[in-house]
Amino acid sequence: MAKIKPTNVDEYIRGAHETAQRKLKEIRSILREVAPNATEELKWGQPVFIEKRILFAYAAFKNHLTFMPTGPSLEHFKDELKDFKTGKDTVQFSYDKPLPKKLIIKIATFRYKDVIENDAKWMY
Repeated sequence: MAKIKPTNVDEYIRGAHETAQRKLKEIRSILREVAPNATEELKWGQPVFIEKRILFAYAAFKNHLTFMPTGPSLEHFKDELKDFKTGKDTVQFSYDKPLPKKLIIKIATFRYKDVIENDAKWMY
């Protein structure tokens, strides 16, 4: 049976496996705290928060949750991220460990302020 493509964030979360659903709901809640007026959409098949422009995205994969706040936002936290797998614009969080809520809030707040105050773009 073909998997149904989600059309909104709630469907995306419901379509993930049970462990991922819990982490997706948790990161969504954390990001809503940082950007309560942002809208949520699916872009590239993944949930994003938008206010003026894309603030950040997140996605569930088989073995991890990925948070995408942009590379320039992550650069400021590279020492705090040394224990996590990171990519150009992403950081991965394992499903078997608690999400680092305080760190996610710090990174997301940095990105949010950069967009709102400096009109920072997704790609630099």
